[in-house]
Amino acid sequence: MNPADAAPRLAADHFDGSSGRAHPVQAWLHAGRLHWAGPEQPARDVPVRSAVWPERQRHGQRQVQLPDGGLLVFADAAAFDAWAAAGGVRAGGVVRWQQSWRLTLLAFALFVASLGVLWRWGIPAAARIAVAAMPAAVQVRIGERTLEYADRSWLKPSQLNSDEQAQVTQRFAAAVSAAQARSGPQPAYRIVFREGGKMGPNAFALPDGTLVVTDALVTLLRDEPQAVVGVLAHELGHVQHQHGLRQAAQAGAVGVVAGLVVGDFSYLLATAPALLVQMDYSREFERQADAHARDLMRAARIDPRVMLVFFDRVEQQARKDAGQQLPSVFSTHPANRERIEFFSER
Repeated sequence: MNPADAAPRLAADHFDGSSGRAHPVQAWLHAGRLHWAGPEQPARDVPVRSAVWPERQRHGQRQVQLPDGGLLVFADAAAFDAWAAAGGVRAGGVVRWQQSWRLTLLAFALFVASLGVLWRWGIPAAARIAVAAMPAAVQVRIGERTLEYADRSWLKPSQLNSDEQAQVTQRFAAAVSAAQARSGPQPAYRIVFREGGKMGPNAFALPDGTLVVTDALVTLLRDEPQAVVGVLAHELGHVQHQHGLRQAAQAGAVGVVAGLVVGDFSYLLATAPALLVQMDYSREFERQADAHARDLMRAARIDPRVMLVFFDRVEQQARKDAGQQLPSVFSTHPANRERIEFFSER
């Protein structure tokens, strides 16, 4: 007896791929090949591996795609599954994984872990690379647009007289010059003054090196002008490390990565102004900016403990202004114990 004659047979309909007519056939598996034949079909066969086998499902018919574009359609799904298994046809690893609840849970856990790794290390790394590759002209345009956005929304022209503005600018320029002489280059910057309204005593940095100082900050520290230098040195630290752009890039990670690949940063140019005024800096970024401020002040022979005056007065101001809603980047710098101890070190 021919061993092929003993192989289990299963009823199917054969579609030859050139017409919609179904031809009834019997199918069997033998020696690594799929065979079929019927009253209107001569016996044919193809290697099992050359056919596309269906995934196992609870219901529905089973269809095997043939190399020539034809189909074998099996109406009895349960019978097909048993017949295929008996003939040595095994589902792929992905299908077996999908059919196991334990492996499905494992896949979900791995997916969540991968997202965590991507968020913690992958996206920040991509943002850092993208910002480093960004043309200087784009950074300048982002800074200009962000200031325009703030001017339309919250800021007003400064009410400080030109002499007071000049004193702040010159005092900081002297500190930066002294720091450069002792510690090396500092980022390029420019200082602009604005009436901040509900922002109160504050300062913030834009990606192009623009340092925005509110009238209230200068007024609050009029008798402690070196504290204003410390605040500006902190903001210059954000410029040094490109914190604003990096944080905006992380928030718009998909568009930024696409820009890195194709060299088109129009996505970040369009979204960064809104992103920059809606985000807090991360604690890591604040620590880096604080370190830059302390180093600059020490190099300029300014006692960093003058920042404690700033923290104390801003905290008092914040208690007066409790309940005011401001964009995140304009929120008062938190004077927690860590920062106070940091600037208290000799």
